[in-house]
Order: sequence, then C-alpha cells, then structure tokens
Amino acid sequence: PVMPPSCPPGEAMRVPMWPLSLLLALSLLSPWGSAGGSCPPRCVCASNLLSCSQANLSAVPAPLPRFTAVLDLSHNNVTRLRADWAPARLPHLHALLLSHNGLAFVSTEAFTHVPRLRHLDLSSNRLRTLDENLFSDLGELEVLLLYNNEISTVDRTAFENLGRLRKLYLGQNRIARFPLELLREGTRLPQLALLDLSANRLRAVPAGELQALPAWLRDRLYLHNNPLACDCLLFQLLDRGRRRHLSAVEDFQDELRCFLPGASALVKILDLAGKQPLNCSKAREAVLEAHLGDTVTLGCDSRWQGVRSRHWVTPGGERVLGDGGNGSVVLLANGSLQLRALRPEDGGTYSCWVAGPLLNETLYVELLVHNFTLHGPHDTLNTAYTTLVGCILSVVLVLIYLYLTPCRCCCCRGTEKPPAPRDDSINSSVLSTTPNHAGGTGEPCGSHIASSAGTGQNGRFKGGGTPPLPARQGPKAQRKVSDPDSVSSVFSDTPIVV
Repeated sequence: PVMPPSCPPGEAMRVPMWPLSLLLALSLLSPWGSAGGSCPPRCVCASNLLSCSQANLSAVPAPLPRFTAVLDLSHNNVTRLRADWAPARLPHLHALLLSHNGLAFVSTEAFTHVPRLRHLDLSSNRLRTLDENLFSDLGELEVLLLYNNEISTVDRTAFENLGRLRKLYLGQNRIARFPLELLREGTRLPQLALLDLSANRLRAVPAGELQALPAWLRDRLYLHNNPLACDCLLFQLLDRGRRRHLSAVEDFQDELRCFLPGASALVKILDLAGKQPLNCSKAREAVLEAHLGDTVTLGCDSRWQGVRSRHWVTPGGERVLGDGGNGSVVLLANGSLQLRALRPEDGGTYSCWVAGPLLNETLYVELLVHNFTLHGPHDTLNTAYTTLVGCILSVVLVLIYLYLTPCRCCCCRGTEKPPAPRDDSINSSVLSTTPNHAGGTGEPCGSHIASSAGTGQNGRFKGGGTPPLPARQGPKAQRKVSDPDSVSSVFSDTPIVV
C-alpha cells in the first residue's frame, strides 16, 4: 500500500480550511439558515417564496419569515383575515395570494404591516362588502383581484390612496352600482388602466361620462354580462368602441346585452341601430363644434399608452409638429392640438397619427366652425331687446304707410280741402281707414263721387261734411272714395287690416 507522505518532524498535519469557511458563509447567507427563518409547517419554501397552497390551513401560519416576498395561501380555509395575521412588519412582501379560502371578513387594519404589497389576490371568496378605507394602507398596490365574490356594496372610499393601482378586477359579483366617479375625477385612481365590472347586476351606467374617458381606459372597461337597460347613449358608446376596435367591446359583442322596455329577453346592444322602439342612430366618431374666434382643443384619443410619437395633419394637408400660424395652432405636451382665434377656413377633418407600442393608429376629428360668434348672456339679452324694438317700429311704420299714405294723384296737390268742423276733430286719429277703391286703376281726385252730406262711414251720421263734387261722366265715374275728413278713431268699429 502507498503510504501518505510523512510530515516533517515537529509539525502537525495541516487540513485545508476554505471548504468549511464557504459552507459557513453559505449557511449565513441563506435566509432559512438564519435565526427565525425556519420554513412554516406544511409550506414549501424556496428562496424568499412561501407556498402554503392546499395545506388545509385555517389560519395564516406563524411566524412568517421577515424576508418573505411572495406568500401563497390559496385553496385553504382561512375565512377571516384579522389585523394580527402578520404581527411583525413584512417590508419585502409584494404578493399575497388568498384566493379560494371562503374568506368572508377582512379587517380594515389587515394590511398595516405589508405596505409594500403590489399584488393582492382575494378572488373566489365570500366577501360581501368593501368597507371604508379597506385598502388605504396599500399605497403601492398595482393589481387587485376581487372577482368571483359576493360583493354587493362598495364604499366610495374603499380604494382611497391607491394612487398606483393599474388593474382592478370586480367581475362576477353582485354589484348594482359602482362609484364610477372614481374614474371620472381622474385623481382618485390616476393610473387605473383596467376595470372589470362584468357579470354583475348593473342596470345603468353613465354612458355620457364614460364616453369622456380616455380611449385607453375605455379599451379596458368591461361591462358585458350585466342586465343593462337599453339606451341609445349606451349603444353609441359601444358602437364607437367597436369601430375603434376596443377589445372590451370587440371581444365580447355577444355578451353585451340589454333589456328593452316591455321585453322579457335580452337583446344585443350593438343591434339597436334603426330598430324600434328606440331606433338608435349611429354616432359619428369625433365631431367638435365651435364658433368664430373661439379657442378649441382637439384631443388625440388613442387607445395606446406609452405612445412613442404623434403628429397632426390639418384639413389642408399640412403636418403640425409644433407652433404654427403665428401661434394660432399649438401642439400640446399631451398630444392634443389647440386652435386659437378660429377662422372659417379652420373647419374640416383633422387627423392624428400615433405610433403606439404595438401598432400605429390614425384618429380623425371633424371640426365644424359656425360663421357667427358666440355671445354671452348679457349680449344675448341686448340682442333680444333690440330685435323686439325693431319689430315694434316695423309695425308702426307699416301702419303709418297703410293709413297715412297721401294721395299720389298729381292733380290733388293744388286742391285745397275745407277744414273739418271743430266738433268733429275729436273723432280723428292717426290710424285712419284705407281709401275704399272699387276699381283697379287710379283716377284723379276730382273725378270721384263724394258721399252724402249727412252720412259718414259705417252709415253713421256726420255733422260736418264736404260739399259734393260734380259728377263726371265716363266709365270710371262709378268709383267711390271715402270722405277725406272722415277719419275713424282707434275705438271705431272699422277693422284694421294689416
């Protein structure tokens, strides 16, 4: 046998120590080898991941390692999530999975010790209400799954302080009214990009307000499988989404149904165009009306987020990249196009070209410029007053023309009329009767036959009359004229014909 070499005299045999040092260092670096880092019973641990799924647990295992980043407690029997489920702060936990637990209660202080949570799955449980400020401690939460529960009540402040929430899943619940003002205001959930309200009990939605939402949010607003009431505004909202190829509409056309008045079966919302009893008409894509001198902003309503670049093309074919037209056309930082001091030639169809992260998109906005300015309330009142005064003056002038028109005969200019008796002047008025002509042609005044001296208009007795003129022979001698001194009063029986 080969003998090991002998050590020099007086020296002990040396054993290399670097493997032991490496093992000790690895044991110290490993989280499960440190104090308090033991893996909980019935859980599988790998690095900073704890998987306790399908472990027949009725409570959250304790203690939980402080370095835990992902905790999977799905498919267990954890029916209540109390405030003390995590007695110590878990600063690294960013994903908590609690689906399929029969969870019926969640304390409003349950997430105090997990402020860094970004993904929370509470789906497929028995939650019935979302209480006030339930998730207010989760300022970094990005994804919240609450689908397939029994939720019927949603407090307006349940999602307070969720400034980074991007996806909210509330489908397959019993929600009859959701506070959509969270979306309208834009400050409560500023980064929300997906809202699933499908398969609930919604009967009405504010279609006009939803239409004002950005297209990238309407593209991820799911409303299918709800007993909605049929409405033309709802139809136009979804019809625009179909023409824009929004996935929330295009992918669920058959599930988007509504109730017609008096009908027992649901009908497809997108089939309401031109059908009774609503007879809804299709809305144009984007039409904006303005007046001369106004300032308007054309929005580039793209369904893409993270747009790399965009530009506008005017109706005249000019490309807008910055300021133009002496500052009358401005490309804003958010991609909108602002037009100042509108002119008639500014009307037309503008196109916005968008380079999205996946595909390019071209949007069209039609601008109608009316050829009059829009006045304020005081100007409108002054205009109405002026119009009324003008109408009154017009009526007075017409009456003066009809009843005070002088004789147009040349021979009457030199004829002196006898003055009327003083006692008859009280019957005179500025509104006299029109001369009563029987024929269709004019005749000099001297050829007219005067009425009898004792009878005035309407067969009434007239105290002072004009002496009768001599009769004239001829075919035109039969024409009659009213006594020029017989002027009817405004209170007489003679009708005024205008």
